[in-house]
Amino acid sequence: MKRIQILPLLALALLLQTGSARAADELIVPVPGMTGGPGTAKPIWISLSGFTGEAAEVIQFDLYVQGFNFTNADAAQYLLSGSNNGNVQGQLTDRFNKKAMVVKSYTGASLRRQAHALADDVVEAITGKKGIAQTKIAFKVNTGENSEIYIADFDGHNAQAVTHDNTIVAAPAWRTGKLALYYTSYRLGNPDIFYHDLATGERRAVARYSGLNTSAAASFDGGKVAMILSKGGSPDVYVADADGSNLKQLTRTPEDESSPCWSPDGNWICFATRINERRVLCKMPAAGGDMQRISTAGVSNPTEPDWSPDGKWIAFTAQMGDFEICVVPAQGGTATVLVSGEDPSWAPNGRTLICARRQAGRYLLSLLDVPTKQVKDVSRISGSNSQPSWAK
Repeated sequence: MKRIQILPLLALALLLQTGSARAADELIVPVPGMTGGPGTAKPIWISLSGFTGEAAEVIQFDLYVQGFNFTNADAAQYLLSGSNNGNVQGQLTDRFNKKAMVVKSYTGASLRRQAHALADDVVEAITGKKGIAQTKIAFKVNTGENSEIYIADFDGHNAQAVTHDNTIVAAPAWRTGKLALYYTSYRLGNPDIFYHDLATGERRAVARYSGLNTSAAASFDGGKVAMILSKGGSPDVYVADADGSNLKQLTRTPEDESSPCWSPDGNWICFATRINERRVLCKMPAAGGDMQRISTAGVSNPTEPDWSPDGKWIAFTAQMGDFEICVVPAQGGTATVLVSGEDPSWAPNGRTLICARRQAGRYLLSLLDVPTKQVKDVSRISGSNSQPSWAK
């Protein structure tokens, strides 16, 4: 992969000399977060000019799923102008205070990657947080009776098959900070958990116990992995070191636990279980201890939780006739229904989710900006695409 080189334009140098602009990472007005609640924020209005074809499409897609929307220059707060004749050039200006926030030219990569890089710089200049346009996702692709694990850019482009096992695979999950995945595969005849280093191609089993081995989830520091094993009789939550050693059982219930996820500080594991025959979300200290219920008032049958990188929210699937993507404060409370879908996974920015949505009998992946509820579908591989996981 080529490294993108960022070259300041002459215009930026002149602006700096006159003192009429500051560096491109200056925080002007943050994109609204979820202080007013998920789904309540208004988009940031921005105008685009000068970009054409693929570059324009990429920039619009990248910004839309991070809370922006588009209008003319007279109605927008931010003005993004530029060109893509051979390479991408862009200038971002705040219309109200006339400050240039980004003035850059991008070389050394495909036009698509240059456009992603510009979108990331625009997001960071306005919000102070890194954009997600150059991140990766993993997901499952059904191929008839069998399935394979794929990875792709966050928008579904440049998809590559990770497995070629011609069997059933499930539950891909990134190891934090590594180009590596955990997933479940039946390649040896049993649902076993494998660790796959994508940089070297090496893969090895980390859980091959009798019965079910699935739903691996790496801690945010990458040092631990939680998983669901049925070696004790019923599916329970276990924790181990990243390589599967030092295995420790956390739950011991007759219920079927599922979908463990970690709090960002590594102190808690959230999962789905049953209490009094009702599906609920619970959490437990990662070192072991008492199970505590997480209230999801207003919705029923919660499952498939994922803890946001900032620690404030838990996204999950609720089954209420249809499957719905919901979020709830991490300490529990009233849940907010966002869109129809399943299997939510947070982006590194802590505001965008990827999920699977059913369409015409198949699943496709969609990106959801939680504060504004803006949704865009991901480019789909043939077949049914589901169980997404966002690299962090």
